[in-house]
Amino acid sequence: MATLDKITPRDVDFAKWYTDVCLTAKLVSYSNTKGSMIMCPNGYAIWEEIQNNLNQRIKMTNHENVQMPLFIPESLLNIEKEHVKGFAPEVAWITYGGEEKLDERLCVRPTSEVLFCEHFKNIIKSYRDLPKLYNQWCTIVRWEKSTRPFLRSREILWQEGHTMHSSEQEAKEETLRMLKVYEDFQRNDLALPVIVGRKTEKEKFAGALETYTIEAMMYDGVALQNGTSHYFGNHFAKAFDIKFLDKDNTYKNPYQTSWGSSTRMIGAVIMTHSDDNGLVLPPKIAPTKVIFIPISNDDEIKNAINKISDKLKVTYKIDVSDKSPGYKFAEAEVLGIPIRVEVGMRDLKNNEVTLVRRDTLEKIKVNVDLASDKIEELLDTIQKDMYNRALKRRNSMLYEAKNYEEFKSLALKPGFIKINWCENEACEEKIKNDFGLKSRCIIDEKSDGNCAICGKKGKVKIYFGKQY
Repeated sequence: MATLDKITPRDVDFAKWYTDVCLTAKLVSYSNTKGSMIMCPNGYAIWEEIQNNLNQRIKMTNHENVQMPLFIPESLLNIEKEHVKGFAPEVAWITYGGEEKLDERLCVRPTSEVLFCEHFKNIIKSYRDLPKLYNQWCTIVRWEKSTRPFLRSREILWQEGHTMHSSEQEAKEETLRMLKVYEDFQRNDLALPVIVGRKTEKEKFAGALETYTIEAMMYDGVALQNGTSHYFGNHFAKAFDIKFLDKDNTYKNPYQTSWGSSTRMIGAVIMTHSDDNGLVLPPKIAPTKVIFIPISNDDEIKNAINKISDKLKVTYKIDVSDKSPGYKFAEAEVLGIPIRVEVGMRDLKNNEVTLVRRDTLEKIKVNVDLASDKIEELLDTIQKDMYNRALKRRNSMLYEAKNYEEFKSLALKPGFIKINWCENEACEEKIKNDFGLKSRCIIDEKSDGNCAICGKKGKVKIYFGKQY
């Protein structure tokens, strides 16, 4: 396990650096359950902050939280063939209950569309029952072959929204509304300058008519899909025979959406913002936003800390352990606490304390009487500065290619490449086969030329890049 002074430099080995940060900050630990991680208190506390902040946004859009079963009977999963086909390679099956073999296999949910559909069939009878706006925070299982902390695991903590609507228009509006909720949350709370767009036909979610995605670019230029929103039309409703009596006194099938995000967002925060000293957390999702480190046990120091902390409206801790001040400083940096307040007798002679920004390690002397206000102000500044730095780095790795030769010259560079695309899957496959790059998303820009791959008329603008 990495130690405080043994985090692999980020620019030497990015993958090893990422693992070292996760372990050194005690976010996760490994277990004998292959492919699954133990989320330690430090890691789970970040997830709780994300969950609380995002849950508030979800509830503000009138969604209600529910809880569906963990298990899905095989016959239920098989009702929508296209959906089950997309998940088949990752499904975990239960064949025994205790010592008795089950009459029917049970799938451990990889997602919950079919469970919600079964429930919706029982509770939706009239247009007055619509819309149904549900969300759940839960665990899913996908039998991943290769796993990494937060990014890919066989057991995943996430949220998934599932809704039913009386009209196609309303369902499509819901799909885009929740996409916007994700976008705003990730920009404003996670300080991630995400790119938003629509997935290609090849890359869309199994069973969806349209899939929209939140694409975050990591420090190394690789993409991380950080949330998706899907429009299903009414073919799930038809498959499950979900009908409602409309205002015109005729029976109709409702229209469905789903949308989800996961602990992968923690991985995105780590790989976008953190450095060789450990975690760097955006203040809005930092469990502890301020840590006070007394240099000695003098009463004057205790009084100064109490005077400042009593006025704070944010979470804070006071490190009263018997570790050396230097170790405490390093530990606070590893944990990514946004502001460190160093309180020593030398500064107090001038009625001052020292504030240290985790994102830049800048030290700021401030009067004790003004410190609480300065801390609150500095947290806002850190949040904005982290976003702007990430945006600047992301923009430095966005490229555009007009033809195949230009694309080829850019393909080895870290980042995303934008092209005009004819929407032919053969061109999408050629890029994947030739360069190992996958389509990220079709963006809201009009094509202004021919497809960069085949030379035919371009229909859309699309980004390509490597992915985690």
